[in-house]
Amino acid sequence: MKNLLLTAAALALLASCNAPSSHTKEKTSWTDAEIEQKIEEILPRLTLDEKIKMCHAQSKFTSAGVDRLGIPELWMSDGPHGVRSEINWDDWGYSNWTQDSVTTFPALTALAATFDTKLAYEYGSAIADEALYRRKDVMLGPGVNIYRTPLNGRNFEYMGEDPFLASVMCVPYIHGLQDKNVAACAKHFALNNQETWRNKVDVHVSERALREIYLPAFEAAVKEGGVWSIMGSYNRYDGQYCCHNKKLNKILREEWGFDGCVITDWGGAADTKEAAENGLDIEMGTYTNGLTSQSAEFGYDDYYLAKPFKSMIQKGELSEELLNGKVRNVLRLMFRTSMAPKRDRGCKRTPEHFNTALNVARNAVVLLKNQNNFFPLDSTTTKKIAVIGENATRSMKGGGSSELKPFFEISPLDGIKKQFPNAEITYAMGYGSGAESFGKVHPSPYDAKKLFSEALEAAKNADIVLYIGGLTKAHQQDCEAGDREALELPFGQNELIEKLIEVNPNIACIFVSGNAVAMPWIDKVPAVVQAWYLGCMSGQAIAEVLSGAVNPSGKLPFTFPVKLEDNGAHSFASVESFPSDENKDYFEDYKEGILVGYRWHEAKGIKPLFAFGHGLSYTKFELSDIKLSHTKVAIDGKFTVAATLKNVGEKSGAEVLQVYVGKTGSKVLRPLKELKGFQKLNLAPGEKASVAVTVPVSKLAYWNEEDRAWDIERGEYTVYVGTASDNIISEIKIDVL
Repeated sequence: MKNLLLTAAALALLASCNAPSSHTKEKTSWTDAEIEQKIEEILPRLTLDEKIKMCHAQSKFTSAGVDRLGIPELWMSDGPHGVRSEINWDDWGYSNWTQDSVTTFPALTALAATFDTKLAYEYGSAIADEALYRRKDVMLGPGVNIYRTPLNGRNFEYMGEDPFLASVMCVPYIHGLQDKNVAACAKHFALNNQETWRNKVDVHVSERALREIYLPAFEAAVKEGGVWSIMGSYNRYDGQYCCHNKKLNKILREEWGFDGCVITDWGGAADTKEAAENGLDIEMGTYTNGLTSQSAEFGYDDYYLAKPFKSMIQKGELSEELLNGKVRNVLRLMFRTSMAPKRDRGCKRTPEHFNTALNVARNAVVLLKNQNNFFPLDSTTTKKIAVIGENATRSMKGGGSSELKPFFEISPLDGIKKQFPNAEITYAMGYGSGAESFGKVHPSPYDAKKLFSEALEAAKNADIVLYIGGLTKAHQQDCEAGDREALELPFGQNELIEKLIEVNPNIACIFVSGNAVAMPWIDKVPAVVQAWYLGCMSGQAIAEVLSGAVNPSGKLPFTFPVKLEDNGAHSFASVESFPSDENKDYFEDYKEGILVGYRWHEAKGIKPLFAFGHGLSYTKFELSDIKLSHTKVAIDGKFTVAATLKNVGEKSGAEVLQVYVGKTGSKVLRPLKELKGFQKLNLAPGEKASVAVTVPVSKLAYWNEEDRAWDIERGEYTVYVGTASDNIISEIKIDVL
C-alpha cells in the first residue's frame, strides 16, 4: 500500500460517487404507521419456512429475504470505522474485489477524544455514504462498551470509560447513519469488557454498576439515537448468554421500548428456547465461531433459530407468535433500510469523506505533556529530525472484525516529511513487531540488535528525536479475540526509549494506540502525544499538530494509570475480578462496582499518570464568570452552568468546558464527581465567548438497589467546572429540593 499525500483535486478524481441530488424532494422514509401497516399486510402471506429463514444467516453477512414477495436479503457489514472488505459468501476469506477499498476513519476512541458531537454526526453520515455504495443495510457499530481495563483488546473500538461521554457521542453517530437509511447496530450488549475467554466468561456485577456504568450508552442509543438494531455480546451475564438474556431483554424491550432487531455477535447464540423467548431476532455465525467455514454437517439450516426452532414450533413447545414477533422486527428493519421508498445510491472515497476523516483526526490528537514548549516545532527552520519507531510507517488497517482495506494511508513519516520540507529527516525503525494476524502472535522477522543500534545512531546525529511507537492492532495488542498481557509497551520499546534519552534528551514520544500504556521514563522526556489510530489521514493530522499548523484539542476519554494495579479491575488479587476464574465456570466479579476509571482513582486517592478529560493546547484559555442559573433546583428541574471562556494566548485553538457533579454526604457510596456535561469551543487569540451547559436533575440519579429504580437524593450537591477531571477551576454548591 503506497503512502500518499493527496490534493483535494486528486481526491476528487479518485472518488466514486453516484448519490442523487441533495435537493430531491422524493420521499426517502416510511412513517412508523406506514411501516406497521405494511408489516401486518406481509406477515400472513409468509410461510413458516420463509419466516424461519429470515431469522438466521444464509451467508457470512446476510440473512434471507423472500424472493416471491420482493423482500430483499439483509446485508450487514463489519466496521464501526468504515465498511469492511467484501467477505466470501460461505467462508472468512476475502473476495478480492477491486472496488471495496474505502475511506478508513479514525477509531472510535479517537472520535470520543474529540468531545465534538458535530464531528460524530459527520463521521456516521460519511460511513453511511460508503455503506450505501456497497449496498449494505446494517453497519455493525458503534461500539459502546465501557473501558474497564486497559488490557482489553477492543478498547480502540469503543468510546472510553465514562458512560455519559459514550452516550453523548454515540447518538449523533447513529443519527448520521440512519438519516441516510443505513441501520446502526450498537454493540456489544452488554458487559463485553474483555476478549479473554469472551465466549465463556460469566459476568457478575451489581445492579447499580450495570445501570450506572455499563448500560447508559445503550439506553441513549435506543431512547435518543433511535437505533434500529442491537448486537448481543458473546459473554454471559448472571449465568445466561447475553445474546438471549432474559434480564437484558426485559430492560431493552420493556423498559426502553426498543422496537428494532437484536442480532447475535457471530456465533453468540447458545440455545434455541432461550433465543426464542428472550428477544433474539437474527442469529449470525453459529457453528463457525468466527473462524471456520460452513460444513455440510452444520449448515445455516442447523442454526438454533433454524430447523430446531421450526421443530419446537411444530411440536407446540414454542408458539409461532414468538416467531412472528421476530419477523416483525426484521421487516421493520428492512422497511427502514433496504425497503425504504428511496435510498441514496451512495458514494465512497470522496474529498468530503477524506476531509471528515482528517478533521476527526486533527481534533482527536491529545497533547499529554509539553514541557518547555517542546511543541510546536518550527516547520520553516531547518532541523535534523530523527524519526524512530515502527509505527511511523506501519499500516494500521488490522484489528480483527474492524479491519479495513484503505485506498491509501498517509503514514506519520510521510506526513512529517511533507510538513517539514526544510528539515533533514532520517528514519530508523528501532524495533520490530511480528506480522499482523488475527488470533496469533508471530515472532519479529527483524534483527532486534541491529534495529536498536541503528536507532541510537540516528538519535545521536539529530537535533530532535520524534519517537513514534505504541501498539499495533495485532493479536494481544489492540485487536479482537485477544487481550494485552501487560500495561507496558511491547517489543522492548521502554528499553529503547531509555537509551534514546541517554544519547539525545531532546526527544518527544508520539504513541499510536487505542489503550493506555505505562510510561516509566515520563519524567525524562519533555513531550508526549497520544495519537490513536487515526485512519487514512493519520500522518497528515499528526504532522500538522507537531508543527503547530493545527492546535491540539483532544481530551482523554479514559484514565492513564501509572501502573496496572492502579486500575480498579486490576486492584484485587483474585482472578475473579479479571480475567475470571476458569475453575469456577469462568465466574467474574466486577468487584470495583461503580468506581470505574477516574471514579476509582478519585475514590482511592490514586494519582493517575494522565487524568480523564486531560489534554493540553498551544494556547492558553481562561475560564471566568462561572455561575449557576439556580442555587436551588426542583427535583424535576434542571440547572445551567454558564461561564466565559477566553483565549488569552497567541494561537487559535479549542477548549472543552467540562461539568462534573458530586453528591455531598450521600447516603450511598458515590463517586466524588461524575461528568454530566461538556461543550467544545474554538476561539481565535483574544476572543472570548459565553458557554453554557444544562444539566437535568434527572441525570443526578443513582440506581437504588432496594427499590430497583432510579432515585434522586435531595440535598446539597457540588458542581465542578473545569477543563479536565483533575483541572477543576470552580466548585459551586447547589441544593436539590
